Amino acid sequence: MSEARPTIHDVAARAGVSKSLVSLAMRGSPKVSERSRSLILAAAAELGYRPNAAARSLADRRSHTVGVLVLDLHNPVFAEILDGVQSEVRTHGYSTMLVTGGADPDLEQAELEKLLEFQVEGLIVIAHRLPGSVLRRIAKECPLVVVTRDDVTGPSIDTVRNDDVAGARLAVEHLVALGHRRIVHLSGGDNRVSQDRRDGYLEAMRTAGLAGQSCVIDGALTDAGGYSAAQQALDLEPRPTAMFAANDMSALGAIAAVQDRGLGVPGDVSVVGYDGMSLGALRTLSLTTVAQPLGEMGALAARRLFDRIDHPRRRSVRLRVDAALVPRGSTAPPRRSDHPRG
Repeated sequence: MSEARPTIHDVAARAGVSKSLVSLAMRGSPKVSERSRSLILAAAAELGYRPNAAARSLADRRSHTVGVLVLDLHNPVFAEILDGVQSEVRTHGYSTMLVTGGADPDLEQAELEKLLEFQVEGLIVIAHRLPGSVLRRIAKECPLVVVTRDDVTGPSIDTVRNDDVAGARLAVEHLVALGHRRIVHLSGGDNRVSQDRRDGYLEAMRTAGLAGQSCVIDGALTDAGGYSAAQQALDLEPRPTAMFAANDMSALGAIAAVQDRGLGVPGDVSVVGYDGMSLGALRTLSLTTVAQPLGEMGALAARRLFDRIDHPRRRSVRLRVDAALVPRGSTAPPRRSDHPRG
């Protein structure tokens, strides 16, 4: 039979102070003198006392916890955004409670409802598949910030996202500047982020006078989706000299598809990704990418959330951050034989 856990009463008795003073010290209250705080913390350490977070939440009606819903834990992009969220949350003395919905709207809603049951003080949603009506209803109960999307608005919903249209233009402009004309876009599928990147590609192709050579092939935001879409692109006649993939993961799949055809990157086909993930594989393959400030986006979302917790009636804020092209070894000018003849 295990020994009973030490209680706040035991700490108070060991330190020779009142229970209320122990409670104040554990919450970091400035009302406690440094001498008393030292005595209390020493007594707690000797006894192995751990404060009861649930009891404290009931006492002050604050959970000091932020709920975070992540669309897909397997996507490194979301993990990097989450790092930024958690770093900022910790500076405020809060904890995070993490759930995932696996891109299933019903499961996402159920997980958010569970977070609300745990009395989280705010919610950060890193990508989602939820209808706007659900997010607006939840935002009435709890401050809410959405990262990577800003198409759902409401009086208590803040958003932080990258300008995906502008980022896609950077990718195409880079390839055009290198001399490419046959540039294919490997789309990420039917989701808002991929649609914006597709729109940016088409806009940049029009601006470059290449609208007639625009080609979008449906894929997915995965290496398998990029591989499949790239295989289709390589079957085109004439073969494209460059591919702009909807994200870095699909770009990795595209590179594998090119290499499996016995072709080289960038000698035969240049490849550009999107996201700027810090995966070692990207540097090993020297992938040119459009890099989002992922950690900064997470930190901005957390700061917006705490600002809304402190000022619940303020107007909604929609923040957009800029991406930057990071040229590496997966892009180069097309071979002379691939240049269009004038």
